[in-house]
Amino acid sequence: MTESTTSTVPSTVGVLGGGRMGAGIAHAFLVSGAHVTVVEVDAQAAEAAKERVESDLAKSLERGKIDGNLDVWAENFAVSVDYADFANCELVVEAVPEIWDLKVSSLQEIEANLSEGAWLATNTSSLSVDGLAAQLQRPERFCGMHFFNPVPASKLVEIVIGERTGQELRDLTLQWVAGLGKTPVTVKDAPGFASSRLGVALGLEAIRMVEEGVASAEDIDNAMVLGYKHPVGPLALTDIVGLDVRLGIAEYLEKELGPRFTPPQLMRDMVERGELGKKSGRGFYDYS
Repeated sequence: MTESTTSTVPSTVGVLGGGRMGAGIAHAFLVSGAHVTVVEVDAQAAEAAKERVESDLAKSLERGKIDGNLDVWAENFAVSVDYADFANCELVVEAVPEIWDLKVSSLQEIEANLSEGAWLATNTSSLSVDGLAAQLQRPERFCGMHFFNPVPASKLVEIVIGERTGQELRDLTLQWVAGLGKTPVTVKDAPGFASSRLGVALGLEAIRMVEEGVASAEDIDNAMVLGYKHPVGPLALTDIVGLDVRLGIAEYLEKELGPRFTPPQLMRDMVERGELGKKSGRGFYDYS
């Protein structure tokens, strides 16, 4: 049994950023048959990205999701610290932190190193695809491909179509996502798109309920899991995503859509204390 298919994913894919999301995106394309290059900021970060991707590959092998051995799969994977290594990629997905200036400078640098026929996507979970496209030379070859954490297990990719995204790319993204064995949902560019806007709204209200002493985090989550069939509660999900990440999205949505997205003080306090969720060992739950 194998996750790889005779699919329509690009044969050569680049990923900028090898954190949890970037490594997961790299893994998804690798097991679907692509050659993948991850570019990171320095050698230490590149080595960490290599370890993340190879760990995901090892887990897929252990679970029988892919056949063969790790060395064979790793032959199709490379890490680098040089944007020039994107030159031969058919598609590059940017997966750097949700900081506007960083996104813009990263996308511009990627684009400067791409062939004219290559495609570019951002993994942003909330920032304006149209706004980012306005900073690029070839906006018709750019769109959003919002993957979900953890990427290997998630079956969803949110395709975000900007006003200047070309029809060819709109069609290709649907083929690529199907080739990854995932399901695409297509939305037009709007603050928070569909997934982040709804997910953050639910998460913020759950945090307000904890802040007001309505119920414990566990009871709130159980109400949504058992009563509404959510696979995970909104507070546990906030821990998985990262409170700092969700705070940044909430602040952006507050600016764009108004006070209904104002982050609760409890959320700000937890981020200030370093209680960021699973990655820090503590959020609404203790992971130590």
